[in-house]
Amino acid sequence: MSAALAVRGIGKRFGALTVLDDVSFEVSAGEALGIVGPNGAGKTTLLDIVAGAQRRDRGRVLLGDVEVTTLPPARRCRLGLARTFQVPRPLGDLTVFETALLAAMRGAGERGRAAESAAIRALDLAGLLDEGDRPSSGLRLLSRKRLELARALASAPRVLLLDEIAGGLTDAETGALLATIRELGAAGVAIVWVEHVIRALVRVATRLICLADGRVLAEGEPATVLDSPAVRRAYFGRGVL
Repeated sequence: MSAALAVRGIGKRFGALTVLDDVSFEVSAGEALGIVGPNGAGKTTLLDIVAGAQRRDRGRVLLGDVEVTTLPPARRCRLGLARTFQVPRPLGDLTVFETALLAAMRGAGERGRAAESAAIRALDLAGLLDEGDRPSSGLRLLSRKRLELARALASAPRVLLLDEIAGGLTDAETGALLATIRELGAAGVAIVWVEHVIRALVRVATRLICLADGRVLAEGEPATVLDSPAVRRAYFGRGVL
């Protein structure tokens, strides 16, 4: 059986700067893969390329057996790939429910009652069902991050990319968010999670990749990766571990 997501040999340069150099990984249905690394390691650029927001210079991206390397973000979303953004992006004056509904229509191609049901399910799973009538622009940080998650879930993803979704949350808020992410994994969603809050990430991820200078420095079980001397050198003096 093919992986839910396979990233093979991704390379990216900006002028003379190599941002990603031959990065490869796979993630299976229901698995949570964490991606860590110091600032400037190329983590968000990697998510952008997987999601189609940036072009790669070389390499391939596959969703199951379908190659999506050259497809635009909207097409990848229709095929089952969704993402959240590091900085939540409320959509103007739309309410929480309208935001999820729009995602169900544009991302999953749903219409009418099917779109409404998809939006309600996503809000329920993200813990926002009681805030459906609120303007999305007026939400507090945790609720904004939950709305990012609900917007992604409304598109019915098979693969979900999370970009630093735990940043800025309290311990209690983080715990609630982790419970939701675990539910997604139990439902078979493959998760790729870039995160600086490592204590949160290792409570969900079963495997870690550490990027440094655009390359995969280490990959394996979280404890093994975080104990690696090479990983510790990459983080030395940065106060992350």
